Amino acid sequence: MEVLVVEHPVVAERLTNIRRATTSNALFRQNLHEISIFLIYEALCDSQLDQIVVDTPLGQSDSFTVATQPMFVPILRAGLGMLDAGLLMFPDATVGFIGAKRDEETLLPEIYLNTIPNDLDGSRVVLLDPALATGGSVKQALELVAESGAGEIIIVTVLCSPEGIGAVKQSGLAAKVVTAAIDTNLNDVGFIYPGLGDAGDRQFGVD
Repeated sequence: MEVLVVEHPVVAERLTNIRRATTSNALFRQNLHEISIFLIYEALCDSQLDQIVVDTPLGQSDSFTVATQPMFVPILRAGLGMLDAGLLMFPDATVGFIGAKRDEETLLPEIYLNTIPNDLDGSRVVLLDPALATGGSVKQALELVAESGAGEIIIVTVLCSPEGIGAVKQSGLAAKVVTAAIDTNLNDVGFIYPGLGDAGDRQFGVD
């Protein structure tokens, strides 16, 4: 499994804004959207192209179009804030949703929503989640899309813990993890340290 940490000045600055405790909900959403553009761009930079001919105002040009659109799967709630960035670049992509709620006592995820089609027929799937912490929700999402016949599965996340990366690697289901940073560790309640807090609460202002 490849782990790609995107090192770019704009990514670093947006991550700073996302981490900052005083960032408002509105600015958190804005910075999450902007950083997601860079991360998804890197995650899908090897997308296959079809060559076509287009008419310009002056003549014909040999040009290109993306051959196959991915499926984006945000893990709710927090992954919703990354979806528009994906659809901005791949407007014809399909979208599935996985809802996962963490049990605060066991720290284990409970899946409450799954709209993944039964037969993905080898489609490339991009899982979207701002934080890869324990890896529990992402592992369950990986299993669901793999059981539905996904091809290559890519995880795009703003922030990772070493434990989360280890859990995903152990599953053997992801081809690549694309992130802005890998933090130190998980704290005793399963949050990434120093992290960014609860990405869902910080987007939507609901605890």
